[in-house]
Amino acid sequence: MQSNNKRYEGTNHPDRDAQFNYIYKKVKKFQNASNPVISVDAKKKELIGQFKNNGREWHPKKMPEDVNTYDFPDPKIPKAAPYGVYDVSANEGWVSVGISHDTAEFAVATIKKWWKKMGSKRYSNATKIFITSDSGGSNSNRAKLWKAELQNLADAINLEIHVSHFPPGTSKWNKIEHKMFNFISINWRGKALTTLNVIVNLIGNTKTKEGLKIRSELDSGTYEKGIEISDDEMQAMRLVEDKFHGEWNYIIKSRTRQEKQKL
Repeated sequence: MQSNNKRYEGTNHPDRDAQFNYIYKKVKKFQNASNPVISVDAKKKELIGQFKNNGREWHPKKMPEDVNTYDFPDPKIPKAAPYGVYDVSANEGWVSVGISHDTAEFAVATIKKWWKKMGSKRYSNATKIFITSDSGGSNSNRAKLWKAELQNLADAINLEIHVSHFPPGTSKWNKIEHKMFNFISINWRGKALTTLNVIVNLIGNTKTKEGLKIRSELDSGTYEKGIEISDDEMQAMRLVEDKFHGEWNYIIKSRTRQEKQKL
């Protein structure tokens, strides 16, 4: 007996392997200089309540956990929206569990929390951060708000932020997917995610034999959809695109006080 194997990704970009090689070399360069390398992404939204969760868990014989027959969500209860940051070098992670929209503002707010509560302590001498992500969702390479929020982050922490996106159709190669998110899913398999606190605690208690550690926290902030970034705001950014696929690889430098005062 065998289950389906996810293998076919659709049309491959001709520079897919070259982009993988670009990311690999840059990761090694950052690690050798003791600068952080993080992989980021949003996990799928989860229903909160007495709903079935895939997988099986140990219980006393003939005493499984009872859940609702149908997965009809309560419109008064928001879905949980986990967004994660995985520290590639340290095998550590941070997950913010949001209850609002999965937007670029929420994504970068999560990265900022990781830096404030974990990254800045481990990488106290860092001069730059390398972020890897896929090419869609709230951290899409086409999202102006994503870049604008990263600019605000670079200004706030006074660090260069280097970003590389995996080519379309290759998101499963993003480290956070198979180094962190899948272990969270294994840890809460067969458990009803009855409350936000249950979700936060299950994420925070996820560990592996290889030493994975995760911190998790509820983010009760409201993140609005549809925020527009003007061309003038984009022009005011200190964004430098790489010569090799600048749409995938770019640097956002922090702005001086004088530059920010002109905005």
